[in-house]
Amino acid sequence: MSDAGPASRVEALESYDAPVTCVRYVDGTRAEALERLGITTVGELIAHHPFRYIDLTRISSISGLKPGEDVTVVGRVREIHVKRPRPRLTIVEIAITDESGGMLVGVWFNQAYMAQRFVKGERVAFAGTSQYEFGLMQMRNPFVEKLGSGDEDAGLSRIVPVHRTTDGLSTNWLRRLIAGALDQYGDIPDFLPTGLRVARGLVSRRQAVRSIHFPADANAASQARRRLAYDELFCLQVGMALRRHHLTVERRGVTHRLDGPALGTLRSQPPLPLTGDQSRALEEILADMASSRPMNRMLLGDVGTGKTIVATHALAACADSGKQAAMMAPTEVLAVQYAEKVGPLLDSAGVAWALLTGSTPAAEKKRILAAVTDGITQVLFGTHAVLESSVRFAHLSLAIVDEQHRFGVSQRLGLRGKGAATDLLVMTATPIPRSLALTFYGDLATSYLRQRPGAKTEQHVTTELVPKTGRERAYRAIKRAVTEGRQAYVVCALVDESDASEARSAIKEAERLRTMVFPELRVGLLTGRMRPAEKARVMTEFRAGVVDVLVSTTVIEVGVDVPNATIMIVEDAERFGLAQLHQLRGRIGRGEHPGTFFVFADSKTREAKERMRSIVTTNDGFALAEADIA
Repeated sequence: MSDAGPASRVEALESYDAPVTCVRYVDGTRAEALERLGITTVGELIAHHPFRYIDLTRISSISGLKPGEDVTVVGRVREIHVKRPRPRLTIVEIAITDESGGMLVGVWFNQAYMAQRFVKGERVAFAGTSQYEFGLMQMRNPFVEKLGSGDEDAGLSRIVPVHRTTDGLSTNWLRRLIAGALDQYGDIPDFLPTGLRVARGLVSRRQAVRSIHFPADANAASQARRRLAYDELFCLQVGMALRRHHLTVERRGVTHRLDGPALGTLRSQPPLPLTGDQSRALEEILADMASSRPMNRMLLGDVGTGKTIVATHALAACADSGKQAAMMAPTEVLAVQYAEKVGPLLDSAGVAWALLTGSTPAAEKKRILAAVTDGITQVLFGTHAVLESSVRFAHLSLAIVDEQHRFGVSQRLGLRGKGAATDLLVMTATPIPRSLALTFYGDLATSYLRQRPGAKTEQHVTTELVPKTGRERAYRAIKRAVTEGRQAYVVCALVDESDASEARSAIKEAERLRTMVFPELRVGLLTGRMRPAEKARVMTEFRAGVVDVLVSTTVIEVGVDVPNATIMIVEDAERFGLAQLHQLRGRIGRGEHPGTFFVFADSKTREAKERMRSIVTTNDGFALAEADIA
């Protein structure tokens, strides 16, 4: 800790809660402007960090600029022009020149007030991306910093911080207010032990807070960010540890039995032999359930690794113990699929179950609710509908949440709260890098599934990167697959064309394919905006083979299982994350026939092209997740 004693540390921390008007120069008008930024206390003002810096130690000469460079230039205002080429369009052009003799034009659209900000001959810095148009080097909407004559800003840090501001509060004034706050309240106690800080090579918190606002150089800014980022993660981990202790140590849960008939039936007759990963994960889950401490576990399984059958064993163990379980899915399509796939397995094991969604008829819903309340129903599948106050369990001891990232924390806790010290198992097929899993889900124990059960191999689905001009080959593959009795998906990033003008939309693409490309085929449409009953009808028809080609948004990304689907086209693939593309790829090749995944993309940058090549060369979801955040 710092040398300050406990009393002075408490006083320093309490001063952070003081109203921002305690800071020098913060009058009523400036306090109102700060409040528009969400700043009402001293601490919030000090925590209002810059979002970028202008490095005045690395100035580019205007004559040496090349198009596409992110640069900072310093010059004097030479010309100010306001153009109105057509109604409702105003263009402000500010030309600056520097000692190299070059000229750069800053351009703003429909911001006529910008012309009033400049005076000919004044010295300014422009920061942004240079581009060459109409015979001139330009910079659109550059960040502008007004400078003194040269000698006047000698005392200004050569790394100029840029804070987000608002009307009535200039960047210069905001910097002055923050500097005042640091002068008055900047003696900040350090909560990290000195030994830990030294071992991690971290600067003091006091130095970090000052340097994040007014760094002496680029390295000081970097060290400040590193220390403050460490503090955020450190506090997050401490909070996670306290939460884990509260959930699993301070509370007594249900001790589930593991030798019951339902679990025994499933173990003796699994649909497919369990993989080593499945067996390991199942033993970890069952050990948690047999413990008197409430389970708090995440099951991470790559696409097609068999999370559902592992969860089914947990449901059976719960039923053997005379308790109830709920399994919540983010979409009705997935909830129905669980009922269709897991339901028969539970039937064979003698476990009573029911399905509750938003479209469940009123009379059936009333019957289901009564059976759940009386404890007759042992397993309840459902969507958000299971969170309704009318759903009351006799004794809920296991809550399973699938695709947990699609639910808020309050929703997960809401389901768990329907029982006393309920075991919680959250599942996801979205690959999460181990480092992020430990950081953001530190209160959860983790089990991983990477192996695929049965005869599925890494090469069960072939991925092809296709330029958008080469779509005919993919269309021929769909026609051939349908002729052989199989089906296909076409996935679009947008629902309708009003969302954006560049990408293909599902509604428009379905009509185009139906009338112009596949007039002889049965083309269906599925989007998240459709009513639940309509979505259920479309998926039922697709599973039954009534629909040959299903045009969809990413509503089919999670858990949809149609073994007969072997072809998928993803339009505008550069709009998707790699993990998301991998999820979509997992929807095909789920049966006995191999699949082909066509990725339509016209990537412009080297980085974007590398990303698209990753989805072709890598079938490991966790490796792709790592690449996605690299």
